[in-house]
Amino acid sequence: MKLILVAVGTRMPSWVDTAFDDFAKRMPRELPLQLVEIKAEPRTTGKTVEAMMALEAARIEAALPPRCRRVILDERGEDLTTKALAKRLERWQDGGDDIAIVVGGPDGLDPALKASAHETMRLSSLTLPHALVRVMLAEALYRAWSLSKNHPYHRE
Repeated sequence: MKLILVAVGTRMPSWVDTAFDDFAKRMPRELPLQLVEIKAEPRTTGKTVEAMMALEAARIEAALPPRCRRVILDERGEDLTTKALAKRLERWQDGGDDIAIVVGGPDGLDPALKASAHETMRLSSLTLPHALVRVMLAEALYRAWSLSKNHPYHRE
């Protein structure tokens, strides 16, 4: 099983790539974390927001593995504690399918793509920069894994 972070946006600051890679490298061999960057639709073309989100959704769909569990990050999604995420991660592993966690672009995700999700969760009630979301999600996944394995990284 793989964890695949599918995120709209490319050319992040180097600190984002460094931090994400650090947590991705900490993940165990049986649960690798991979980043797939999706090109954002240019916001200067005069297209409607709906058209831009639809084009980004098509790119996301093309990047998703044929058989995966889709988890959408959305501000209205389920709010999970670290313990709840650890239990969710264990359940995902028991299921065996790859997990694609999808992060939208500046305008969010296309409604049809959201409707195709198996789960919707939120990372925070705060509005976060997309670059920071990658790092926070990678850390949260590593922390959840470490908790489920009684690794000393997570402390109560």
